[in-house]
Amino acid sequence: MAVLHAWRAARVTPLGELHTPPRMTAVLVRLVVQVVLVASLWHGLYSHTDTTAGLDESQAVTYAVLAVLASRLRELDQYAGRDTVLQHMHFGTIVYWYLRPLPPERYYALRALGEQLYGLAWALGGFAVCLAFGVVEPPRSAAVAGVFAVSLLLGQWVLYYVMLVLDQMCFFTIRNNSAMLILIFVQNLLSGVYAPLWFFPDWFLTLSGFLPFQATLSVPLSIYIGRIQLADAGVQLAIQAAWVVVLALFTRWVWRQAAARVISQGG
Repeated sequence: MAVLHAWRAARVTPLGELHTPPRMTAVLVRLVVQVVLVASLWHGLYSHTDTTAGLDESQAVTYAVLAVLASRLRELDQYAGRDTVLQHMHFGTIVYWYLRPLPPERYYALRALGEQLYGLAWALGGFAVCLAFGVVEPPRSAAVAGVFAVSLLLGQWVLYYVMLVLDQMCFFTIRNNSAMLILIFVQNLLSGVYAPLWFFPDWFLTLSGFLPFQATLSVPLSIYIGRIQLADAGVQLAIQAAWVVVLALFTRWVWRQAAARVISQGG
């Protein structure tokens, strides 16, 4: 029975996407346009130079395209299912999360797992196409590919907890639309979605080093393109794992505080 509940929770958002063909078509078109534009932009930026900020053209293009593909792991239309924390807090239905046989923290984690597996299918499909057409460079070795996969997994784990903290804010602020927009922008900026972090000033790099955001994307992509060598990857993996532990303990404590604020009225 527990496995059945887990399966049903994990497939909620992917089923919503699969049962809406126009939405999937829009995602495909947007992904293709983003990849083409990003690749063209970085090829244009390197038209008069061979190396910038320690990256050559192929490294920069590969990084930028992989960042676009990785965005599919985090950009599902969760609002369409009307099952976000923000929506439940707004309509007062969050109490049902605490009446189900599945604890709310486990339900939230299973939802996120299903969403990321669905997004991973998009990302892997896009990666295979880009690799076949020479848009991105293949991994330099099997060892690099393996370490990159581990780092990407840890990065997504960190990202899950970062987004969980944002959702947990709803229990204390009721609505967090503005915080959501600000954090998504900060997350994309400091994680290297918009541009590799090495293009930013030293003070910016120092600041981002004290925050978990670059562990979500910049680190795994840096390992893939060779900016972070395998000899130095162990330290980065340890930092990612440390953020997972810290954020896991923090969010677990916040779940307990949030449960004390949920009130059921009526019978």
